[in-house]
Amino acid sequence: MPLTILGLSGAVSHDPSAALYIDGKLVAAAEEERFVRDKHAKNRMPYEAAKFCLAQAGIKPADVDVVAIPFAPVSLLGKARWHYARRYAYAPDRALDAILNGNRRFRRYKKRIEWCLVQLGFDLGKTTIQPVEHHLAHAASAYLCGGFTGKTAILGIDGKGEYATTFFGWGENGKIHKIKEFYDPDSLGGLYGALTEYLGFDMLDGEFKVMGMAPYGDPSRHDFSRLAKFENGELTVDTDYANVIGFKRYKEKGKGYYFSPKLVEWLGPRREGDVADEPYVHYAASMQALFEKLSLEMMDYYLGDILRETGKIAFAGGCALNVKLNQKIIARPDVKELYVQPAASDAGTAVGAAAYVSRERGVAVEKMEHVYLGPEYSNEDVIAAITRYERQHGHNVSWKKIDTATVPETVARLLADGNPVAWFQGRMEFGPRALGNRSILGCPSVKGVADRINAQIKFRERWRPFCPSMLDTVGPQMFKIDHPAPFMTFTFEVNEEWKTRVPEVVHEDGTSRAQVLKREFNPRYYDLMRELEKLTGNGVALNTSLNRRGEPMICSPTDALDMFYGSDLQYLVMQDVVVVKEGI
Repeated sequence: MPLTILGLSGAVSHDPSAALYIDGKLVAAAEEERFVRDKHAKNRMPYEAAKFCLAQAGIKPADVDVVAIPFAPVSLLGKARWHYARRYAYAPDRALDAILNGNRRFRRYKKRIEWCLVQLGFDLGKTTIQPVEHHLAHAASAYLCGGFTGKTAILGIDGKGEYATTFFGWGENGKIHKIKEFYDPDSLGGLYGALTEYLGFDMLDGEFKVMGMAPYGDPSRHDFSRLAKFENGELTVDTDYANVIGFKRYKEKGKGYYFSPKLVEWLGPRREGDVADEPYVHYAASMQALFEKLSLEMMDYYLGDILRETGKIAFAGGCALNVKLNQKIIARPDVKELYVQPAASDAGTAVGAAAYVSRERGVAVEKMEHVYLGPEYSNEDVIAAITRYERQHGHNVSWKKIDTATVPETVARLLADGNPVAWFQGRMEFGPRALGNRSILGCPSVKGVADRINAQIKFRERWRPFCPSMLDTVGPQMFKIDHPAPFMTFTFEVNEEWKTRVPEVVHEDGTSRAQVLKREFNPRYYDLMRELEKLTGNGVALNTSLNRRGEPMICSPTDALDMFYGSDLQYLVMQDVVVVKEGI
């Protein structure tokens, strides 16, 4: 009988997801937000995502051997709960709760998972639920899914799981060994999140925006070293400024933040609006610089010997999506290979927990080489969705079905003529990056196309960068470092010639966050870029996610039509169906 493991995340109240392994093969994975159309799906369980995974595999709840959850009880005998209580002693209710009722969050999560399973048709009396420590699930999602066999350093940095915020370890022959963990409130992810809030964005969502803002600032203008330090092997965040709870929180319009009034006294009022202005751009630069400095110091302290021995490192946790840090890691002379879990945030812990349990039960998991793991829709599904849309909204949709073989050439011509195109095909991506199946595409050599997409379609901040997808033959030419980059988890310095060839995907600091695609993983998208190369000389497409600001990535044809008619996009291609706005 095949070993079937369903991973369900959602323990920390955001980014719930489901992942299904059958005999070590990841057959499906999806985030709840895509189905319920609520970004990050806060305080939800992964009901729709799990229902999709089971349906995709054609199995029933009774066929699942284990449900793996990425959250586990924490013993009072360990350091975690006592560290939390001591560091948060100024909030005695929280401190005592950690000691006396420290697994309350786990019990609440397990009850909610059980409720979700019952709704899905599981018999709890016959269902094995196996908890996996949150950071161990992150570690497994990078190390086990990275395809490593030899000795590999493992790094995990995020806000926090049960109590841990940072994980250092190593893996060999499928076994994960823990070296050291840090505990809340000593969290680089939490500190970055608190400054994200101060800079006017939402924690757990706006960290990418801070990273995008940082290149416009000068990190030497402000010394942020008082916020956190790494000394004698320990990270300490100054809770007079950030990672604060209770009465220490800065409050505005009835909302409490994870920074204190003391931070506002030091740096000035909290930023508002969409403009990347002074002094806030310099604050973003200083925060990014501090984050990189401390992350690299910690990595060297705990993992340096392993890296010098093997050169391999696996990285997960929300902070693994900080592509600027990843660029610095790759640049280290002792690093030969960095694998970042493409869904490095908490969504990826569903994959990690399931992979960990699979390996524990004797079945190794395959390397995760692509993220095309979500729902797929046929031409018939697309046409049916158009018919429903016309009936619901009372207007005709102008569309036509074209020959499958001509789709890449047709879209490439539209792009080369300067038109952004909504591109919907194949299975939806798992993780935060659109990688050619739910994307808005543009031609990066057409001047102004990025600003047009920002202003008229994405409705987002003008200073945020756009990313390139490219043929695997282009990556070694365009970048100064040649390293696998299938998931847009790294930035690279762009060679001078390419800065002028594809300026719309080169950021302020001369870098690009790239997807370097091999044809075997997405043939149609690859062929589109090959056609674009014939027309423009550049096998590169500007690629951003198919959604509007504040919304999750598109899942279904109906979602795509809603987004298309709520924006200034003129062309939407779904499978072999081309939808065109009337009047062009």
